[in-house]
Amino acid sequence: MNYILFDDSARASLLPLTHFRPVCDIRLGILTIREKWEKMLSESTSTLTESYLSVKYPLVKSQSNILINGSICPTKDLVKKIKTLEPNQILVANDYIVAMNLSYHEVEGLGEDSETEEIVVADDFIKINNTWDIFAFNDKAIRDDFELLTKNRKSQKLSDTNRIVGDEKNLFVEEGAVVECASINTKTGPVYIGKNTEIMENAVIRGPFALCEGAIVKMSAKIYGPTTIGPYSKVGGELNSVVIFGYSNKAHDGFLGHSVLGEWCNLGADTNTSNLKNTYDEVRVWSIPANKFVGTGLQFCGCIMGDHSKCGINTMFNTGSVIGVSCNIFGHGYQRNFIPSFSWGGNAGFKSFDIDKALEIAERMMERRGIEMSETDKRIFIHVYKATSRKVNIWRH
Repeated sequence: MNYILFDDSARASLLPLTHFRPVCDIRLGILTIREKWEKMLSESTSTLTESYLSVKYPLVKSQSNILINGSICPTKDLVKKIKTLEPNQILVANDYIVAMNLSYHEVEGLGEDSETEEIVVADDFIKINNTWDIFAFNDKAIRDDFELLTKNRKSQKLSDTNRIVGDEKNLFVEEGAVVECASINTKTGPVYIGKNTEIMENAVIRGPFALCEGAIVKMSAKIYGPTTIGPYSKVGGELNSVVIFGYSNKAHDGFLGHSVLGEWCNLGADTNTSNLKNTYDEVRVWSIPANKFVGTGLQFCGCIMGDHSKCGINTMFNTGSVIGVSCNIFGHGYQRNFIPSFSWGGNAGFKSFDIDKALEIAERMMERRGIEMSETDKRIFIHVYKATSRKVNIWRH
């Protein structure tokens, strides 16, 4: 069977995190949503997404196709139901499509003009509809991924310099990990230490926690779960309920809580994020598609930062801040709650980030990790710049 992950209407509400990726490539727990599906299906997947992303994430069709909602995380029961779908059968939960079996010519239209049979299923799975769902559901996602990745496998042993509190069955260490003089508490949830990672001396970690391949926890870091540090990221200071997609740095002291960082972000030393209002009210955040602040239903919500955005030392982010992609933020005082993509500046005023300069900085950061920015990625970058430039101009001084 040919499996395709498609973006549903949640894509817009997940901006700015979906500017550079389909919904299914969001990291939640240890794995991305795509990685979860491919592991549980034992099959590769392609993607039905926005046309400007389709060169990097091409759609592959066959005579018979199973389309799966890319904002949904798989469960064993859901995978079983999906694998038994007959042609033109659709799984639905509440008011959205979970999966469908469609022929070659019905794929792009998601079967709109076809006669289909609906099968209702209970929505007893994770579905992300908003940016804050990523850290809100990360506890369960880490636990589910931990079970998926470690079943019938043997963990590497840590040295006696470390202090492990709780059941060591809830600790899994991949090959190549270097951990010395750290304190790890698995009583509050599982701890996954990925391949070729490093946890430096005096780091203190409480599960659920995931450190993905090549990532580094700096000396004396304090990390509360549920937190995910994506591949090749570096973290230090204090973190609480954070998801970092990958290749991003929060390498110095400062607090980051109930937040999501995309890829290729960098937080300057002593950057701090408020995640709780002094009034203890519900946090409201800027919705890019609605063009207004909306309620999250949460008392704790810190910062949502899109890919390639950076901030200078001593930056202070307000509760419920949304930062677009490729922003360069600096200056004293609390920053605005919403900073549009490709903004350069701070409280003294913003200007539109020059696209050539933005690309140059992005390429330079990627080169430091030995990765060359492809021509496809550059075209996507330029497309997003053109699509968001009007929003930047609204905030110019």
